[in-house]
Amino acid sequence: MNSLLLTIDRISAVAGKVFAWLIVLLTAIVGYDVIMRKLGAPTHWAFDLSLMVYAVLFMMAGAYTLSRNGHVRADLLYRTLAPRTQATLDLLLYFAFFLPGIAALVYAGWEFAGKSLSIREASSVTGSGLPVYPVKMFIPVAGLLLLMQAFAEIARALICIRTGRWPERLHDVEEADVEQLKAIVQAAEVKGVTK
Repeated sequence: MNSLLLTIDRISAVAGKVFAWLIVLLTAIVGYDVIMRKLGAPTHWAFDLSLMVYAVLFMMAGAYTLSRNGHVRADLLYRTLAPRTQATLDLLLYFAFFLPGIAALVYAGWEFAGKSLSIREASSVTGSGLPVYPVKMFIPVAGLLLLMQAFAEIARALICIRTGRWPERLHDVEEADVEQLKAIVQAAEVKGVTK
């Protein structure tokens, strides 16, 4: 079971890491637009395109963030709970809010993207007329990735309720705890004194 959960984590990671490169494109678009404005030749397309690139970046990062347990929660309280209590709370919240919300996102997003594609919707924010429908196609895709990752998280919660400890998950970056940082600094100071 754990290998299946880690495979789902890897799929979410690939999607998140591939689309994370859009930040480079977004930076280039905004940088170009700022330079052109300073030169007195503003673009008509950069604002629209930067919004679209950011929208795709934001949507496609959701499943990756969920796979790394990085979504915002009331950690101050949550961290003090026993693992079984955390898992029970997670399970309750997944079924009460997350799954219905994401299922609605996929359903509505599918229709929304389909209608946008059928009329070849273009941006009306600026005069650029850039096509919007390719961006809207990512709504149901991002929702499906979130649903897949949610099922992995539900399985993790059920395992934790049964065993009393959280199953393994993939990690890229760990949040630095203040106490860990203090210990590192103190160790470095001790090394500096003994030299």
